[in-house]
Amino acid sequence: MLVRNAESEDGQAIKINDRYSIINVLNPDPYPCELGETYPYHSVPGLFTPMSVLTTEDSGIGSLQNNSHLALYGHGVLVGLVDTGIDYRHPAFLTREGNSRIYSIWDQEDQNGISPEGFGYGTEYTNEDLNLALQSEYPLSIVPCQDTNGHGTAIASIIAGNVMDSASFRGIVTEAELIVVKLKPPKNNLRKLSFVHGDTECYQETDILLGLNYLTQKARELQRPMVICLAMGSSHGGHIGLGTLSDYLSRMVLNPGIDAVIAGGNEGSSRRHYYSRVTDEAHNHIFELEISKQDTLFGMEIWSEIPARLAVKITSPMGETTRFIQPQLGSCYAFDFIFESSRIYVNNITLEKETGDQLIMIRFENPSEGIWRFRLVNLEEEDYAFHAWLPAGDLISEETYFLASSPDATVTEPGNAEYPLTVTAYNSLSSSTMPESSWGYTRNNRITPDIAAPGYQIACAYPDGRYGYISGTGAAAAHATGTIAMLLEWAVVKGYYPTITGYDVNRLIIRGADRSNHGYTYPNKNWGYGTLDIYSLLRKLNL
Repeated sequence: MLVRNAESEDGQAIKINDRYSIINVLNPDPYPCELGETYPYHSVPGLFTPMSVLTTEDSGIGSLQNNSHLALYGHGVLVGLVDTGIDYRHPAFLTREGNSRIYSIWDQEDQNGISPEGFGYGTEYTNEDLNLALQSEYPLSIVPCQDTNGHGTAIASIIAGNVMDSASFRGIVTEAELIVVKLKPPKNNLRKLSFVHGDTECYQETDILLGLNYLTQKARELQRPMVICLAMGSSHGGHIGLGTLSDYLSRMVLNPGIDAVIAGGNEGSSRRHYYSRVTDEAHNHIFELEISKQDTLFGMEIWSEIPARLAVKITSPMGETTRFIQPQLGSCYAFDFIFESSRIYVNNITLEKETGDQLIMIRFENPSEGIWRFRLVNLEEEDYAFHAWLPAGDLISEETYFLASSPDATVTEPGNAEYPLTVTAYNSLSSSTMPESSWGYTRNNRITPDIAAPGYQIACAYPDGRYGYISGTGAAAAHATGTIAMLLEWAVVKGYYPTITGYDVNRLIIRGADRSNHGYTYPNKNWGYGTLDIYSLLRKLNL
């Protein structure tokens, strides 16, 4: 559980910063209504999924690296990654001598070794461990850490992979050093509360938070600047940057020499967001959701703003209807439909603690295939607006979607955080944003994404020594992460601005963004403040 300033009598609370702590709750088989009744919504970790020819000239990177006065390759900079892991044996992450460019790996899934001090689970592998493994005929017998998904390896290689002429590949900061957190799968009790199948690949918020904490501790110990790439996302939350992970990241980048780059998400064309402003005299509204037979277990969230107080009635494809569920502080209601196997759980929460807004949480178990209808009525008898979101990524199929959906406000959490850099993806071949890239703004109309970076068919490393391509906002975030590593080398390592914070870096990146496409007004929901261009930024700084 996520709690504020927790102090447990048995000393089991893990403090991650001055505001939040994590407590392990032993409840192997939770009843769904415990979410909202026993455990407040904001205290239950969300579940996150991965968001994913390197076109360096499009970001001004090639021009900058070819300038002998300002040649920036990430020397002295740490790149942090919280993802699916990394193939440490891949040539993209080795020096010319065959040693590892990875300072350390925290494998949260491996419980057979020594865990990092203060974290209590997983195994930490040092650079010495990795080099010992690389010298062995059987490296995995010494360091068994692998990236079976490949997403983390791809993201790391875009940021910091070695030049490989034989594969026509190069990363952006080839002299940076990597620190990697390999996330473990989520606990089964969290899957049950969140209505996510056991075989769906996803990762829990508390593990991500602890991974970020591990990375920043390493940066402080080594007294070196660090940029962290978080290419994970979730539609869980209020989409205004006030969730625990979003708030943690915003506070983190206010520190000198620490920055974070976040993938904006790939939900723009997924039809998983619905929005309406209701102004009719009856103050009620009906919206519809097509549910596929593939999707037997998932949740949906409806968010409104004060002073609205919404009641909801749900109708199944066969015409069975619940009563109106009124807003309350902590109640949960289970409904079994008589003529079908569908069961739904509804929490209509008057006051969600982190945002202060109303949240209607609906979870489906074996829902009937077809069109479900939701009727909302405002008990205050006033005009109102609301948003509804379905899960992001691979948590549901593409065949479950809202009719009359909206691509707006589809940036995934924590991409709605205020101070980190949130990145969307564009196709550098067509100079257009990618259709699947999530759109801004936040639910309260703050600007996100911040900038756009190349994210279509980006060359990358794959596990087992292979190379390939990756597309999506994860790839774009990796591109921006490499760029920020260059800027941190200039500012901190070379001493031009040694006290620069991550937030300062992000504002400079925004100032230097290319806004030469006069077909748009900036900032906007698709491109943010423009396209990534570090060379333009340093030119504007008269360097």
